[in-house]
Amino acid sequence: MKKNLGVWCRAALCLFFLLLAATPSLSADEAGGPFSQVVEHELANGLKVLLLKESRAPLISHQIWYKVGSRHEELGKTGLSHLTEHLMFKGTATYGPKVFSRIVQRAGGTDNAFTSRDYTAYFQNGPKTELKRWLAMEADRMRSLQVSEEAFKTEQQVVLEERRLRTEDDPVSFLLEEVRAAAFKAHPYQWPVIGWQHDIESLRLADFQNYYQCYYQPNNATLVVVGDLDQKEALKLIEDAFGAIPRGPEPPPVTAQEPPQCGERRVVVHREAELPYLVMAYHVPNWQHADCFALELLATVLSHGRSSRLYHKLVYQDRLALEAGADYDLDTANPSLFLLYGQPLPGKTPLQLEKALEAEVKRLQTEPLGNQELRKAKNQLTAGFYMSLDSLFYRGMLLGKLATTARWTLVRDYIPKIEEVTPDDVQRVARRYLVADHRTVGVLSPLKSDKHKDTRFKPGEQIQ
Repeated sequence: MKKNLGVWCRAALCLFFLLLAATPSLSADEAGGPFSQVVEHELANGLKVLLLKESRAPLISHQIWYKVGSRHEELGKTGLSHLTEHLMFKGTATYGPKVFSRIVQRAGGTDNAFTSRDYTAYFQNGPKTELKRWLAMEADRMRSLQVSEEAFKTEQQVVLEERRLRTEDDPVSFLLEEVRAAAFKAHPYQWPVIGWQHDIESLRLADFQNYYQCYYQPNNATLVVVGDLDQKEALKLIEDAFGAIPRGPEPPPVTAQEPPQCGERRVVVHREAELPYLVMAYHVPNWQHADCFALELLATVLSHGRSSRLYHKLVYQDRLALEAGADYDLDTANPSLFLLYGQPLPGKTPLQLEKALEAEVKRLQTEPLGNQELRKAKNQLTAGFYMSLDSLFYRGMLLGKLATTARWTLVRDYIPKIEEVTPDDVQRVARRYLVADHRTVGVLSPLKSDKHKDTRFKPGEQIQ
């Protein structure tokens, strides 16, 4: 992504583009749901294509998703995926540096990109008349990127500064990074998306060129277009733009697996901060496991809104914490983490907060969830899901993300599977996964300083 933006919080990114690319509400007669009209196609070179017609406004969201993120890197070269994302805006022989974005903006559109552990995605949102041009531009930089030594070094320094601002100078982000590094000892989810500082400093132009040649191939990408389009015409335009690009060698698969954790791990971070912070990370499965839907509801019961269990008990009732919550990303390529977190009020300690969080987990494990509370959580998830689909960008994002990490048809299962979850299911997953032997506990222990920094935790991690 371009150097002036970047966030760790997945929810903030989705909200931003929800406002940016909103379209009128879904009609009640949209038979089969909002993804029933998806057209799936694959070019001879392996490029996967997903098209979804939505004609309520003359707009499109055009996205290309590469199956490469920080989990495809190796120790010593972490941060390559994110740095490559930056360098993709440095131009080709056809579209020079900064020309790409200027063309999009002149048409009244917006463009950007983001990197995660599992993928790197690029997008343009705007008038449907620009589809042919945007396809040609993305096809051009898929295989014809030109990056000089000077441009590489400049962007390398930009990424190092981004790391300093968002991690080194943010004590809670630094804590989360340390917790993940301790929670994973064998899987590449252990290192940060932005990369370790020394690794970023050590990267060379040749490292980037080899990485780009390996992963930026049509057979390692999914093209998504959502909006006011003629699907047959769009497929012809896509074939014209991308069809001549040859299929590349298959990138090496990620074969690492995290072994079972057999005992609690603890991390203490000493950083300049006003208040301490606590993170508790538990190993859990992802969207490809049936338990993910109960875990999604578990996180919602604990942390969705001011009536949620953690806010009501720890923040409002007991006056123990400034904030407390839970976070779970089910749409990852490999099993990830379920997080509990919080910041104690002045005069309270991380140990007191930890005991209180444990008590709330214990309550879920021993007392079945009431039907009314579960119904509320289901309603919250359902409403949030369908309201988010007013955004062309977000609909495309769901398709692209799932096509890259699992299979896109999972989006059709989400609400039906949520509805199938019972109180016993929630209790069962709480007992199975939220146990001390499977967790890593991280504590931010503040050092005295005159500086005043915002140490609020931003759950989720998707870097731009």
